[in-house]
Order: sequence, then structure tokens, then C-alpha cells
Amino acid sequence: MPSLRMRAIAVAALLVGGVLTAAASAAAAPAPRTVTYHGYQVDVPASWRVVDLAEQPRACVRFDVATVYLGRPGEQTDCPTRLVGRAAGLLIEPLAGLAPERVPDGVVTAPAGSARPPKDATSHDGAVRLAVEDAGVLVTAAHNGTTEPVVRRVLDSARLVPGGAPASLPAAPLVADAQIVAPGTFEGKGFDACAAPSQSTMNAWLASPYRSIGIYTSGSFRGCSQPNLTATWVANQAANGWRFVLTDVGRQAPCTSFSLKMSTDPATAKSQGSTAADAAISAATALGFGSGSAVYSDIENYSSTSSCKASVLSYVSGWTERLHAKGWLSGVYSSASSGIKDLSSAYSSTTYTRPDHIFFAWWNSAADTDTGSYVPATQWAGHQRIHQYVGENQETYGGVRINIDRDYLDVGTGNPVPCDSVSLDFSAYPSLSSGSTGGAVKAAQCLLATAGQLPAATNPSGTFDATTVSAAKAFQQSRGLSADGVVGPHTWTALLSTGDTPTLQQGASGSAVRRLQRALTAALGSAVGIDGSFGPGTDSAVRSYQSSRSLGVDGTVGPATWGALQAGK
Repeated sequence: MPSLRMRAIAVAALLVGGVLTAAASAAAAPAPRTVTYHGYQVDVPASWRVVDLAEQPRACVRFDVATVYLGRPGEQTDCPTRLVGRAAGLLIEPLAGLAPERVPDGVVTAPAGSARPPKDATSHDGAVRLAVEDAGVLVTAAHNGTTEPVVRRVLDSARLVPGGAPASLPAAPLVADAQIVAPGTFEGKGFDACAAPSQSTMNAWLASPYRSIGIYTSGSFRGCSQPNLTATWVANQAANGWRFVLTDVGRQAPCTSFSLKMSTDPATAKSQGSTAADAAISAATALGFGSGSAVYSDIENYSSTSSCKASVLSYVSGWTERLHAKGWLSGVYSSASSGIKDLSSAYSSTTYTRPDHIFFAWWNSAADTDTGSYVPATQWAGHQRIHQYVGENQETYGGVRINIDRDYLDVGTGNPVPCDSVSLDFSAYPSLSSGSTGGAVKAAQCLLATAGQLPAATNPSGTFDATTVSAAKAFQQSRGLSADGVVGPHTWTALLSTGDTPTLQQGASGSAVRRLQRALTAALGSAVGIDGSFGPGTDSAVRSYQSSRSLGVDGTVGPATWGALQAGK
């Protein structure tokens, strides 16, 4: 056994060796790489690639691998079909000859005599965009949530050197008229590609069997640069008869390894979905798309758990509710076996808000919208489906080859909020049965559509026909009510209260209060003022309802009160 003195000497040696090793490692650390382009010079980590686009015009400008791209992206690029995620990277391109329509959102200008961004430069859609007019370059610095500090340090290392040709940032054009509805009403084949193809490619591909193109319009997790995607490009394709599938690539399920994830707290995830919808609408509007269009949230495949599923469904609820509030349709892209399957399981849920369209990846080579065992045929049955049936496929038309995923669409416009144009406010809710007609029947049909028992795209007829009877019975069964097809007080109460269940009390206001007031009117059989304001009258009605249903009488509408209402009690 070593003596104490020998062990002390060994420890000291280790400590000295550790210091020397650390010093040696620091000395051996690779120095930053200096990159110069058109009078703009910057230091980047030694591990970053450098790609000269003049020498490699078909190179895909992709930000999932840390890279510096020099020059303007070529018209024909070799991009994979699907890149989700960002690491870090720079695109440094000349300002001279930059078309006004290609001026990016959120671009800032470096101060005169400097190559560095202003101190208050903000990131927009996962990138800092900087015009360095003294060098005549436009710099796009892409990042994710982790790498943003690294990218900002790189930008702060920039300086002006000889060789630049000063140029001004052109003024951005006026925002396009928001007139195009995407995808609209269409049944047939389409494709999606990581980067929007050039105009010449789109012209050549008029020889293809496809008439719809999927484009990545927004999201800070898009992997490919989009140099061709402008309002003019969109208008040109629309004039040539192309339809569009608008996709937002944002936060991913928390049970994945992606760096940008939804919160594990459902309330926060819902708020994140709402924020993403606002950004998606802004980006789509700038490209010329308008209300009535669908935007699909790209949620990549994940191994579902109960908590992960709750985050995804909450995120989609926030996404959907915000899109609906602004008159847009909500869609979700995901694997049929993960995100789409989870959405299907919550199709008639009163907790989550269902999207209008599903865009499911199931690479079975079948050009149809059959979801197999993943989703019942009765769900999203009103022209609300897109099937990505072949992935990562190289195809050539008109002599031009690109990498695509194949899609089959059966979509319609529909009303994003089935009850938006129909009054749901009545001082009394009459009993309805086969043969009934009028405004109350329209209201019931809208509510049945919201609950997933009638197609969302079907306009309410106002006639209580056989289809409405069947829908009423299905809804009653889902709520444990007597399935007689008659919409009476219990069914009205359950229908009118369907939706999210926020805690409400005096002072609250909004759409959830209106739902509460309608449901109380039906449940109590007496008029409750339906104005969206939780005042003394609503408080009195809540307490009366709680007392008559043997609930805790406190005037607060929490889980127990909502649960009783949504069960039709």
C-alpha cells in the first residue's frame, strides 16, 4: 500500500499535469477562421464550412450545418426535400443587383464606417439580417436558441477591409395585396420542396402531373434559405395555375432532440402556438396570401408520451384559435403515426381546439387521402386532407431535376369558424327534432360541426334532416347522454359549453364567458344576459346552477362547473 507521502506526490503530479494539460489544450484550440468577401471581413469558428456560391452555384443554402455561404444563391440548387432545424451560419451576398422584393423583413443597416450591427439589432424569424452598405453586402446570420450568442459574437467581429464596392439597400416594395387563398378548393397531385424553386424550374415543371406546391413560408426552424420566395414569385405561379400549401416550421414536440421545442407546460405551449400563428399570418400576408387560407404547422415525428401529447395538442390549440380569430384556416403537418394520430385521439375533445386540415406523412406510395388505421374516415372528411405519400424523391420534368416529396390533396376552403356567421345567442333554446327548421337549427348544426359531428365545410341548412339527427345522436353518445337525436336542454347545454375551460369569475370577459352564458341559459331554462361580461347577473346564474347541481357554490367557474356543463347536466 503506498505511503501517505507517495500519494501526496502523486496527487500533486496530477494537479500539475492537469494545469499543463489545460494550458496545452488552450494553446492547441483552433484559431478562428477569417473570411473575407467584397470588403467585409469576419471571424468565424474554425469548424464552420465555407462555400463559394460562384464556384458551387447548385449548392443548397442550408443552415442545419454551420456554414458561411459567399455570393448569391443559384437558381437551380440541390436541396434535400426536408430540412428541419437550424445550427448557425452566414449568407454574405452582394447588395448590388438585389431586387427590392428580396429585401428581407427585419433588416438593419450597419452604421457608416462600420461592418457591425447596431446594438439594438433584433433577430427576426431565427436570423439577424444586416446590410453593410460601405462594403456593399447583405449578411443573413441564422441561428437557433442556443447558437444566437455565438452568431452575434461573429457579427461583432466584422470589419471593413479594402475590396468592397459600396451599395445601398434598396427600398422594400409595398406589401402585396392579400388576395390569394391557399390551397383553396383542389383535388389532385402536388409536391413540396425544401426551397421554393426558381421561376425557370416552375415553368419547366408545368409539364409535370403536379399542380400544387408546398412552400415553407415562415418559422425560425426552416432549414433552407428561400431566395426565390417573394410576392412576385407567388403571383407568377398563381397566374400559371399553381396552388400553394403554406407551411410554418416552428417549435417541435418536447420529447424530441430538436433545439427549438414547445414548453412542457400546456398553458405556455398554447401561448407559443398563438405567437407562431401571428408570425405565420404576417409572413403569408407579405407574400400575397389572404384570409381563408390555411397554414400548416410542421410538427415532425415524435415518440408520444402523455405529457408530450398534451404539449402538442395545446400548441395546436393556440395555433388554431389564433388563426381562426384572424379568419384563417388551421392545418397541421406531421407523421400519421405520431402527431396526426394524437390529434385524431382528441378529435372530439372539449379541452383542445381541433385544426381544420391535416397534412399527414405516410410514405405508402398511394396517391389518395386514406389514413388507414391512423385516423377514422369520418374525421376531417370534408375536403380537409393532404397526404404526403412519397418522400425524398428526385424527379425531372422539362429537363429540370429537383428533389421533392409527393403529395395528394383533397382540400376545400370551408369556414374556419363554422358558427362565425350564425347567431348562437337566444333567450331560450327550443327543443329540436327531425323536421325542425329555423335559426336555432342552424345554431345546432354549427355547434355539431364544431364538435366534429358534421363536416366543418358544410354550410348550415337550417333544416333538422337525417344527417343532423345522426350527428346529434353521435354527439349525445360522446357525452353519455340519451342518444335520441333530439336537441333538448341537456344536449344544448353540452353543445353550447364545448370548448376550452378557463377559470372564470366576476370581472372576466371574452368568448369563454359568452359560451358560459349561453350554456347557463339552456341549463337553467331562463335567460342569462349574453354579453361576454361576467357581471352580477352571470354570478347569480352560476351560483344558482352550482346549487341545483350539488356543486360547491362559490360563483367561480372551474373544472367541476365546466365538467357538469359539458356533460349536459
